Amino acid sequence: MRNTTWILFDTETTGLSAPIFVVELAAQRMRGWVTEGEPFRKLLNQNQEIPAEASRVHGYTREILERDGEPAQQVYRAFAAYAGNLPLVSYNLEYDLDEVLQPEWRRLRLAPVGGRGFCALRLAQRLLDPVPAGNCKLQTLRQYYRLPERGAHTALGDVQTVADLFANVLRPIAGHRGLDSWEKLAAFAAEEWYPSRIAFGKHKGRLIHEARKDAELRRWLDWLAGSANARNAKMGRWYLRQLEKDLPADATVFATAGIDGKRAKAVFTTERAALVIYVNPELEELRQLVAGARARLAELEVDYAREKSHVDAMQAALFRRLREHYQKRDRLRLILDYRKKYLDSLVRGGEEEARQAEENYEKARAQSDRDYEETAAAVAEKQALTAAEEAELNGLWRKLVKLYHPDRFANEPDKLATYEKLTAAINRAKEAGDIKTLREIAEDPAGYILRQGWTGLDFSDEVELAELRRLHESLQLEIIAVIESLEQLKESAEYELCGIVEQRPGVLDELAAERTRLLEQESAELQQEAERLAEEIKELSGEKPSRIG
Repeated sequence: MRNTTWILFDTETTGLSAPIFVVELAAQRMRGWVTEGEPFRKLLNQNQEIPAEASRVHGYTREILERDGEPAQQVYRAFAAYAGNLPLVSYNLEYDLDEVLQPEWRRLRLAPVGGRGFCALRLAQRLLDPVPAGNCKLQTLRQYYRLPERGAHTALGDVQTVADLFANVLRPIAGHRGLDSWEKLAAFAAEEWYPSRIAFGKHKGRLIHEARKDAELRRWLDWLAGSANARNAKMGRWYLRQLEKDLPADATVFATAGIDGKRAKAVFTTERAALVIYVNPELEELRQLVAGARARLAELEVDYAREKSHVDAMQAALFRRLREHYQKRDRLRLILDYRKKYLDSLVRGGEEEARQAEENYEKARAQSDRDYEETAAAVAEKQALTAAEEAELNGLWRKLVKLYHPDRFANEPDKLATYEKLTAAINRAKEAGDIKTLREIAEDPAGYILRQGWTGLDFSDEVELAELRRLHESLQLEIIAVIESLEQLKESAEYELCGIVEQRPGVLDELAAERTRLLEQESAELQQEAERLAEEIKELSGEKPSRIG
């Protein structure tokens, strides 16, 4: 493998539906598991509109591409010179090559570039199975394994992240599997394979090897193998073949740590068994893994709280500038809606039924005004976290994650109810940026629970090995949930705007002015329509509606 040269590439496009046009093409020549030479990266100007949903992901607009992009044929000539006849690999080869590049080359009447390699995503799914990070989304793996932060959702950034994944994560695992040549690696990635953790149905989340001891799960796999659906039957037969392969009787299947900055002692099964296993983990070692997982979870919670506080503060500032214009617009929408209902009621049921529509309007307007008042109160104090608050949060979350233990109270309904209420209180405080409540719970959880009148809980760490294993696995799942929440936040339009505002504070005033103009324009149109409806009501009833507006 070390002497094989190949091309790792990625594309950013106008979307997922044909016709698909490439807006960015990036590649990196690889020798074995490591990069060789400079990367390739080009923007393409194909004179196409970029849908807003695609632009939000990769950040490219038609204006940017017209300014910085190159003609497609010129880019592909340069790519052909860079890649030559080397095999092409991407982190979703079926999409990047089969659905994007090859149709584009045919459309442009260009000769195909390079040869077909293997899919890096399929390789990662197999080597990491059962995936300790919960899924194989590239940015999830990057954060889980603490790989360098590149330009997420740009072609070059994703290429560099995949190269990091190959060098730091996949290479040692492949070595244990004996995948020491390009041919072995490509064949391994292409083999028939299904996740060892069932992803659907009544046994979702379970590992197939458990069917060796669980008769119900075994019967379900037998049923799947006998399905009339050819695809399901093929999957079921594959699972049954895996159960026939040897797995050491004393081995404990356990999720890879990968999050505490240290490599735990691991033993890989033979090439035939696609599982990462730990042999008889000792209690102290497992406690260290739990401590590492808690530290990582606390770190991510602080990251999320910090980023969300900036977004919330920006949104609050925008709301304060625009509230009266939004409220005016929404009141006119209510008037319009209820005048239409008033007319319908007047025609169908007469004046008495129409008066009911007026009363309903009064209630709806009062509720709308209350909603605006509550929102205004909620955002009144919204500010980005100060440096002191961020420092305090680091300590608070280290204490709060020690309370995380969802399985511990599973068999005690009263305590489970308390735990769920406590978790809900922490989540509400996190979303609201309520450091006061987080501080109160972190400093004295037992006292907080007592003050709420809930059943008391024991948060000590004196638990058995099996319970620690469950705790470690649930902590990893919670880590993935926070990583994905952070990624969703960073991919949102609000986060993008927040970044722009932090670089250019005057942008917020410009945006508020433009939205004010649009809201006033919409309000004027609504007012005109409301007046037309009022005249129609007057024509039918002899007078304008007294309450609706």
